[in-house]
Amino acid sequence: MSAGGAGYTGGTAAQAMAAAAARLRAAGVADPARDARILLAHAARIEASRVTLIAPEELQPEVAERYEQLISLRAVRVPVSHLIGEREFYGRRFKVSKDVLDPRPETETLIEVALSQPFERVLDLGVGSGCILVTLLAEVPKASGLGVDLSEAACLQASANAVLHRVEERVDIQQSNWFSNVTGQFDLITANPPYIALEEMEGLSPEVRAHEPDMALTDGGDGLGAYRAIAAGVLTHLLPGGRLCLEIGPTQGQAVSALLRDQGLLDVQVLPDLDGRDRVVLAHFPG
Repeated sequence: MSAGGAGYTGGTAAQAMAAAAARLRAAGVADPARDARILLAHAARIEASRVTLIAPEELQPEVAERYEQLISLRAVRVPVSHLIGEREFYGRRFKVSKDVLDPRPETETLIEVALSQPFERVLDLGVGSGCILVTLLAEVPKASGLGVDLSEAACLQASANAVLHRVEERVDIQQSNWFSNVTGQFDLITANPPYIALEEMEGLSPEVRAHEPDMALTDGGDGLGAYRAIAAGVLTHLLPGGRLCLEIGPTQGQAVSALLRDQGLLDVQVLPDLDGRDRVVLAHFPG
């Protein structure tokens, strides 16, 4: 591995990792040392915690070749999660691909809000990787749920993650445009819908803009289209006394709250993430 990407030239794992980090830094990657470490672990097929143990050792040619390929892709801003095929979320590893939105740490705020009160039956709209629905069912063993997504590929990914985390017997995944194919009622409805306005897409990082599905990022309009659709149909499927938990962009709390109040939902609250930014709107159906 060389900083210029010429391939394997001998050397220790530590030297290869240092060269990789320098190359990623030059490419504008936000946390080059972390990414170089994670990708070396993946290339060597070991846990990231064991990288320090192999650092003084000569890097085997086949490992170096895999590492070179991974670093080359990361340098053109392919996300680490896509390169290793998974992303950690709420203490669990979820399989991901270009077909679904990467699970993000800030979405864990929605999980905390959802878990703050009991529930038995949950509906997750725009299920994506399944990280929200699968996590909730894994945390509440007596609950069951339905996840829907317009993307067939996302439904397959969510189903795979349900099996991975052994909740498949309590979950149903269906293709649906929001509520169009949903029947029944639920005491908890969650969603992390596309909330980026079309005019904001240009400002996203290359990792997001070029490698995550547009339909999971933006509604192609003002960023509120999904919330309008959810607000319009939610009362049909929310049990009296039930809760609606929606992830939002940090400037959307007031607008989304107003949409929900207009539909008759009560006790609407805007809750912050760990960075203090508005992240979740919580609302209740009276009853």
